[in-house]
Amino acid sequence: MERTVFNADKMYTYIRGYASGAGMKQTLKALSFAREKHEGQKRKNGDPYLIHPLIMACNALSLGIQDDNVVATILLHDVCEDCGVSLSELPVNDVVRRGVELMTFQVMEGETKESAKIRYYNMLPQSKEALITKLIDRCHNVSSMAGTFSEEKLKAYIEETKRFVYPLLRKAKLAYPDEADILFVLKYHMTSVVNSIEATIQAYENH
Repeated sequence: MERTVFNADKMYTYIRGYASGAGMKQTLKALSFAREKHEGQKRKNGDPYLIHPLIMACNALSLGIQDDNVVATILLHDVCEDCGVSLSELPVNDVVRRGVELMTFQVMEGETKESAKIRYYNMLPQSKEALITKLIDRCHNVSSMAGTFSEEKLKAYIEETKRFVYPLLRKAKLAYPDEADILFVLKYHMTSVVNSIEATIQAYENH
């Protein structure tokens, strides 16, 4: 039986209608570009890949995030990393391009994956767009990892979340105090899911 929890077409139409009404020009450009570039890609659970940025954008809008640049960055955050698209190809302004650039993980010459990860997380706070996108991205990823990740990968992902993403929440709170309510919801959701999965793993191992 096909899962129909999320409908990409309905989410796409909702975001397009919302952005049109709110005059969010960057979001509208990003929306169609993301759909084009993610066409045919799948997530590990079999969902069309586009569902991931669409859910993130819907979550952002439901949290009251109406910043055009933030929502556009959310929609495009994986395009360069996963679709072979260069920053110059993105049909958006330089603020969004910078957010997508910071969200794009890459290991540079002479780096180990560990040192690249440290550099990546240290640079994210340079852009509000990248910082908020990363937090919403991690919220969705921790929510969808159970049942698709192995136990070993679950533990590694949780460890990375605690080591790098939780500190980002604290940095975001200091840098953007006006977003405190949004950041509280993201923190609550993320920690609740992580704690639940950890408890499940522990119970299984002690069984």
